[in-house]
Amino acid sequence: MTTKTKVLNFVQKYTMIIALILVTGFFALRTNGKILMPQNITNIISQNAYVFVLATGMLCCILTGGNIDLSVGSVVCFVGTIGAVLMDKDLNMWLAVLVMLVVGLLIGAWQAFWIAYVKVPPFITTLSGMLIFRGLSNVVLQGKTMAVTNAKFVQIFGGGANCYVPDIFGGENINVLCLIVGALACLLYLVLTVRNYSVRRKAGLESDSLLKTVIKAVVIVVVVMFFAWRLAQYKGLPMALIWVVGVVLIYSYITSKTTVGRYLYAIGGNETATRLSGINTKSIYFFAYANMGLLAGLAGILTIARLTSAQPTYGQSYEMDAIGSCFIGGASAYGGVGTVPGVIIGALLMGVINIGMSIMGVDANFQKVVKGLVLLAAVIFDVVSKKKN
Repeated sequence: MTTKTKVLNFVQKYTMIIALILVTGFFALRTNGKILMPQNITNIISQNAYVFVLATGMLCCILTGGNIDLSVGSVVCFVGTIGAVLMDKDLNMWLAVLVMLVVGLLIGAWQAFWIAYVKVPPFITTLSGMLIFRGLSNVVLQGKTMAVTNAKFVQIFGGGANCYVPDIFGGENINVLCLIVGALACLLYLVLTVRNYSVRRKAGLESDSLLKTVIKAVVIVVVVMFFAWRLAQYKGLPMALIWVVGVVLIYSYITSKTTVGRYLYAIGGNETATRLSGINTKSIYFFAYANMGLLAGLAGILTIARLTSAQPTYGQSYEMDAIGSCFIGGASAYGGVGTVPGVIIGALLMGVINIGMSIMGVDANFQKVVKGLVLLAAVIFDVVSKKKN
């Protein structure tokens, strides 16, 4: 393999990471480093928590063949509405959270039934859901805003000024707990990397060279510790980050280590061959969309906690943010390709663009233009790459 080919393969494999670094560097220069201030890094996480959660679920839908769910923004709004009404009636917070998750799951299962077993196209089914649940949110709230006053709920799910994990080590100017958690995360990553490298070498499987593995590990550790340091300089670990990390870890495992995950990729690669091999493709479709409803329920919880209220307008364009993050993060418009870490990089890129342009004072309408162009560029890159292959 020539040097040129190696460079091209490297660029193609890590395109979005390179883009994230370049975009972050661009905004760091244009904002005099303001985008890298501890508070702004915290805002990127807290304000985009719903994007990370929804994009993770959206990936499962896209893997099945480029299918999407247009209803998630409306489901987020409806679930948040239900939760706000229940807590307004003094229902136990945890019971209200359970109801919200169940409602999200039932909505997902409802749509999944029509998609998987009746073969109604996902676009039509979820477009109907987008209209239905947006309308129901307006009906329940009667066009008004309902405040969420449960302080414990707001704190646990990432809203308000005190939505951070308490520093049990009592750091004064720096959050010691945040640094320790970052260091432990890096240590765990290094242990898993060494183990995976060793196992693949012993089994004779294809793997990256030792130098490439070391460089990749060093870069990731440096980035993680940089973010941990910056978060520690503000208020520490946002509660929203805890929920996002939990979702990312669970679905990274599901998509890469489980039978269901392999079936999602198989359907996107060739649904007919997958069905003829004896796999129940209907149940996989059902899982993908029911799961999307569950994660939309969680996103609804995070949304009303952060905004401390429920409104009929919440969740607008959430589906576009989730879909955009998936495609920008490397998911294929044809299905069968994409990873959870890639989706998170895509969501981070969108978040950096949003907050960078906001700091620069760019008009909100022009921000939409930029995000649209970024999404189009990502899909064009995918299509062109497929044709070359």
